[in-house]
Amino acid sequence: MIMPHYSVQVRDIEKIYHSGDITVTALESVSFSLREGEFAAIVGPSGSGKSTLMNILGTIDKPTNGEVYIDGVPISKMNGNQLAEFRNKKLGFIFQAYNLIAGLDAEKNAELPLMASPVSSDERKERADRLLGSLGLAARLKLKPTQLSGGEQQRVAIARALVNNPALILADEPTGNLDTKSGDEVIKLLRQVSKDRKVTIVMVTHNLDITKYCDRIIHIRDGRIEKQEVLK
Repeated sequence: MIMPHYSVQVRDIEKIYHSGDITVTALESVSFSLREGEFAAIVGPSGSGKSTLMNILGTIDKPTNGEVYIDGVPISKMNGNQLAEFRNKKLGFIFQAYNLIAGLDAEKNAELPLMASPVSSDERKERADRLLGSLGLAARLKLKPTQLSGGEQQRVAIARALVNNPALILADEPTGNLDTKSGDEVIKLLRQVSKDRKVTIVMVTHNLDITKYCDRIIHIRDGRIEKQEVLK
């Protein structure tokens, strides 16, 4: 029997904040595993712990207790420099507001995560152009963000997230700034990316309509997993 490769394993994590005499438990006993290439959505009301969980998965924050493994590597014991290097090699990020650099064209924006790596300028350009072309932007490489539609900007952001061949992509409300048609196209694209490139994607969203494209929906409430739905 071939065991599945898990890109993400979250084991009994807790996140506790202290402010004077006040203690707030943001996450409690959270555990789940995601296979390579799985597309998962995290949903729940405001204040449920979604952002805290995403910050921990993104190595921006550390759990108070428990452990997170990304591509088999435990991350809680890494120092700041180790985390920065790991983040650049293993993680990709997609944001609601795209977070593109206004003064750079689509090609240069997609290259950005490679700037801190030993990849040559020619290879950076080749990788960025290949990804942008595969996302339908071959004719838009030299355009700046203000010359692109919202859907096109999010495609550039997806290319930027993929350019380092990450094990995990974290998407924070990736359709939040898009109209219904563009948002649907972006979600279908993320679905295709997860399957074709075998990259695990974790998405936080308030839009339950788009979760139909996911493999798994993780419902979180009051810092705990309320239930998980496996769709595919």
